[in-house]
Amino acid sequence: MSLRLFIGTLVLPLLLAPASMAAELRLEPRAVVELFTSQGCSSCPKADAMLDQLGQRQDIVALAYHVDYWDYIGWKDTFGHADNSELQRDYAAAWGSSRIYTPQMVVNGSTNVVGSKSHDVDAALGKASLPLEMTLNEHDNMIEVEIPADPNLPDAVVWLVTFIDRAEVEIDRGENRGRTLAYTQIVTGRQLLGMWDGADGAHLKLPVSEVLTGDTNGAVIMVQQESDGLPGPILGAASITH
Repeated sequence: MSLRLFIGTLVLPLLLAPASMAAELRLEPRAVVELFTSQGCSSCPKADAMLDQLGQRQDIVALAYHVDYWDYIGWKDTFGHADNSELQRDYAAAWGSSRIYTPQMVVNGSTNVVGSKSHDVDAALGKASLPLEMTLNEHDNMIEVEIPADPNLPDAVVWLVTFIDRAEVEIDRGENRGRTLAYTQIVTGRQLLGMWDGADGAHLKLPVSEVLTGDTNGAVIMVQQESDGLPGPILGAASITH
């Protein structure tokens, strides 16, 4: 099986918090938690803090997608992007809904809960599991990913999601004006790598210099089902943070 590689990032303004240069690998997680959030949403800081806590767990890959549809209320989210809003709409469409909101957490691409309700988040995580165990290593400035074969699983899409692990933002306007808020696992890009065939598996080699560019210092390789162009259940994931 061959994978055609696409690499790209979004350049966004931010105040960076200190980051470690040592690489941290997150292998064999049981859950990928995707938070749809906005700096202009007064209900979001609690969910942002919860994602920070979840991201410190070794069994969870956490990602924060900042949406842009709250920008009109007075504060333009410094990490917001229309692609993130579109991904959230695609999830809703996959579930037969047109409703999107913040803060929303999506667990393993199949369960969604209000991201500020810890009881609901814990309940969703208690049921979460990922059937595909991936291997990720960094060697000679290359990120190497092994995705094993599993004929019992359907074919799926392989995604590269890049992120900034931590930043602080001073909010001057909008519902959170006057606050300096910390954000973690901030998605900077989501790129299609190719298709995974459950009968064959796949091996990927990605240059670190092309994946981790600019302020981006983390990446997730994710295998996710897709139906009619809409996202479905996540089968496996692994991540690296510098």
